[in-house]
Amino acid sequence: MHRFLVSAAHKSSGKTTLSIGLAAALRRRGLAVQAFKKGPDYIDPLWLAAASGRPCRNLDFFVASREEAAAAFARHGAAADVCLIEGNKGLYDGLDLDGSNSNAALAKLVGAPVVLVIDARGMTRGIAPLILGYRQFDSGVRFAGVILNRLGGARHEAKLRAVIEHYTDISVLGAVHEDPALGILERHLGLTPANEAGGAQARIEAIRAAIERQVDLEALLVATRGGAPGPAATQRSAPGARDIRIGIARDRAFGFYYAGDLEALEEAGAELVPFDTLREARLPAVDALFIGGGFPECFAGELEANAPLRNEIRQRVAAGLPAYAECGGLMYLARSITWRGERRAMVGAIGADVVMRERPTGRGYVRLQTQAGHPWGLAAGGEIRAHEFHYSRLEGVDAGTRYAYRVRRGHGIDGEHDGIVQGNVLASYAHLRAAGGCDWPARFVRFARSCRRAA
Repeated sequence: MHRFLVSAAHKSSGKTTLSIGLAAALRRRGLAVQAFKKGPDYIDPLWLAAASGRPCRNLDFFVASREEAAAAFARHGAAADVCLIEGNKGLYDGLDLDGSNSNAALAKLVGAPVVLVIDARGMTRGIAPLILGYRQFDSGVRFAGVILNRLGGARHEAKLRAVIEHYTDISVLGAVHEDPALGILERHLGLTPANEAGGAQARIEAIRAAIERQVDLEALLVATRGGAPGPAATQRSAPGARDIRIGIARDRAFGFYYAGDLEALEEAGAELVPFDTLREARLPAVDALFIGGGFPECFAGELEANAPLRNEIRQRVAAGLPAYAECGGLMYLARSITWRGERRAMVGAIGADVVMRERPTGRGYVRLQTQAGHPWGLAAGGEIRAHEFHYSRLEGVDAGTRYAYRVRRGHGIDGEHDGIVQGNVLASYAHLRAAGGCDWPARFVRFARSCRRAA
């Protein structure tokens, strides 16, 4: 099998576009491609999943241990011909001074050689010391080669190839010329998600074709050939009887879910029932709701227009229906969303109003301390590691609002609290992960089961 980690000298070098193209191109050759994403991210994995044809998996040193990350890589990569990991930020960037949670550390942990993407705009001879410095900084990192990106033309490519050949011994696996048509539109928080990009497959095909023309896939496969993805990992248990139906919002407005969390919900006994908040006037027959993140502000007009569904959700929640909402889901359950001068009515199950801002309010990793009265029965004082990505804040929060968490790192709702608890609803800006001992899927299913018995 083959494995490699796509990284760069710095963020915004084009590694996501190249990873998408590589996944699609290798898949087209008949290879089973398993994509992974380093760190917390929903949007890039949506594109990588569409390109590879299978769910992308996140590997995150903050919410999970190194052993968990290695086991996840081995488990999900075992049935693939190619394991492609897209890094985050630069190769050696990370939270800790020693680089223990960097992309380089992940590459070494799973034995994946690095494909270094270099945004070469404006560069000629200076590319040599850049490559040499990255090679020498950590002798434990193995490099498969470099892919030059955003080149100015054939002459620019020829100069760079000559410099690299003269001063280094690293292979040039590809040279991708600047082409605005290959870009994916960006908005706050990153790329436009594939679940709402109507032309996502067409864009993936265009990127694939460009990669096939400008990257030596045979050389890439030779340089990344290796053995099994790691020691044999214990497979997750097969789901048992699914006695709880959880409605999950999956549409253009809401699509931020981790594949592992959804699988953990199923293993705990949940049947996941998707519903469309934009088009469906009624909820399906469910015992609980899970509304993940997304961009409800971009679809606020359509969400407001679907008054029948909003009203039903508000009434069902008021009657005791358990619900868990993360970030965009929290925004949807609030009274309103205001963005660009327009105020739109939302569900109104939570006593607060959402106001969008131009700059991030909370972005990055968080540490949460559980508080007494957490609806799922978590003991007070425990720590949960999670992450947040939001440009909004809550205003007019009802007096006496209860919170499930005190924020020890991050912002949450007000810099001190997160996780609004109202009846059987838990709604937070934090995104939880079923990792690092955080068994939130099983706890939520048990809570939904207990609420059904009590009804």
